[in-house]
Amino acid sequence: MSKVKYYYDSETLSYKKIEQKKGRRLGIILLGITGSFLGGFILLMVYLNIPEIETPKEKALKRELKNMELQYGLLNKKMDQIQDVMANIEDRDNSIYRLYFEANPIPDEQRMAGFGGINRYKDLEGFDNSKLIIETTKRMDILTKRLVVQSKSLDEIAELAKEKGNLLSAIPAIQPVNNEDLSRIASGYGWRNDPFTKVKKFHYGMDFTAPRGTPVYATGDGRVVRADSRSTGYGNHIRIDHGYGYTSLYAHLYKYNVRRGQRVKRGDVIGFVGSTGRSEAPHLHYEIFKDDKRINPINFYYGNLSPEEFGKVLERAQRENQSLD
Repeated sequence: MSKVKYYYDSETLSYKKIEQKKGRRLGIILLGITGSFLGGFILLMVYLNIPEIETPKEKALKRELKNMELQYGLLNKKMDQIQDVMANIEDRDNSIYRLYFEANPIPDEQRMAGFGGINRYKDLEGFDNSKLIIETTKRMDILTKRLVVQSKSLDEIAELAKEKGNLLSAIPAIQPVNNEDLSRIASGYGWRNDPFTKVKKFHYGMDFTAPRGTPVYATGDGRVVRADSRSTGYGNHIRIDHGYGYTSLYAHLYKYNVRRGQRVKRGDVIGFVGSTGRSEAPHLHYEIFKDDKRINPINFYYGNLSPEEFGKVLERAQRENQSLD
């Protein structure tokens, strides 16, 4: 119930009731509405311009987020450096190591392959920094795969190097008689005059003339497969299986220094020069087989001869003279 207001009329010396006009009341209402609207607008503008008030927990989370962004940035820089180093290793692996050991280079597609199929990074979606996190994780995964591929390649190279070392040790690569012990090279590989029939006959080895009892050396690592006199014409002889298709034969020996089944190293004394079997004088008849085919031994003396010495041996071996067996 609204209050009734009065005023004092001095002419009648009495109080009279104040009658409010309808237009004035409407004006007051409109003024109130306008004032409320303006007040609300002012408050809204003030609110929008006042810095947001953060709780301590919100401040800590923001600090963690910025620190995370910084760490991801540093991680990506480190990955750039690692990728440069990795690319250099991969290039050397393909163009040097694998090439030297006759292994096929690993294609870039295999080294750099990503991960197809299902979305592996679905759990990382929906966050403020999802793109940064997903891209960094992808780079880490690809780099990890490249490391695995390179590690396997180096394991393969290590095995090939070991095999290569075994091959180099096995190849019969030295002269079976020392130069200082030689009287001469009596005959080389090729057509020669037979000392008994006096007709030309193909000579499948090399004859090294030396005094009886001169040491004979294994020309490569291997296993003695024969040490007997049960082969026509060779007399006391030794055969060494070097593996990789190579076999060496040492004939007309005076006596043995090894037995069948024994493993020998290049340079081991395996026997001594003699003149047993079909032989005209003390000498060593030496042959090399590759895949069961006789080949010229002159091509395998690079292990203990200088270029000058090899040239002299080659010149003497090529002379068409008489063999001693």
